[in-house]
Amino acid sequence: MTITLKVPSIACGGCADTITKAIEGEKPEAKVSVDVEAKMVTVEASVSTAIIKKIITEAGHTVED
Repeated sequence: MTITLKVPSIACGGCADTITKAIEGEKPEAKVSVDVEAKMVTVEASVSTAIIKKIITEAGHTVED
């Protein structure tokens, strides 16, 4: 399942790394892609959108609905 989320708090590559490491730390099987310019996070994993949103939020970022 592919989950795509708008994360307006992404400002740089460091933000992308933080989000990627947070998701992979919780869900090692996940394939994470972060587009810094578009402020989009795409995750391929068999996990719910709510869980991915929670991980990103706990990493200090905001997720748009």
